[in-house]
Amino acid sequence: MNLNELRNLDPANIGGWPAPIKAILILLLCVAVLGAGYWFDTQDQIASLEQARAQEQSLKDEFVRKQAQAASLEPLKRQLEEMKQSFGALLRLLPNKTEVEGLLVDISQAGLAAGLEFELFKPQGEQKQEFIATLPIQIRVTGSYHEFGQFISAVAALPRIVTQHDIAISPQAGARAETSGAGEPQLVMTMVAQTYRYLEEDEIEEAQGAASAAGRRRKS
Repeated sequence: MNLNELRNLDPANIGGWPAPIKAILILLLCVAVLGAGYWFDTQDQIASLEQARAQEQSLKDEFVRKQAQAASLEPLKRQLEEMKQSFGALLRLLPNKTEVEGLLVDISQAGLAAGLEFELFKPQGEQKQEFIATLPIQIRVTGSYHEFGQFISAVAALPRIVTQHDIAISPQAGARAETSGAGEPQLVMTMVAQTYRYLEEDEIEEAQGAASAAGRRRKS
């Protein structure tokens, strides 16, 4: 088949075309139909399939995560219960308002029992926080290293929580320098003993109300 024969093909009489030309035309039509189908339909279906696969993987990951959370729920519940019990035990180590005075007496008695001489025992004002109040006590005593150790150990062994801060030991100054009965030099120790108490419910509400009022005043 030459070029002249191709030019003489009658579009109105496709059935009369040579078989090779008709085969090529049918092939082109099939390609065009397939291309149009892919462009207008299959392409969107492939995109939807990929999106569905991504969603499936996301759901699988979420299932695995929630399954792990469900498996650890009971241990977490037990841990929470243990934490509540521990917190309750620690809370019982904090004196309430009526027990603070007795605790101060216990601290001073621990110093006297160790053989120390108190030059200063001055409770400071309470410092209220969210759920507890701290009470720092300035202490200045004279004695020996051994007596200081006894005192610090005795305070640490008290049934209520007392922390000890800013401990400083220095020689007794000037003419007042002495020795103890055991021949040890008399020293001066200063420290801050800090005890804590839990706030009553009315105190917590009062502190929260004061904080809210202060916040409103700052905003205004």
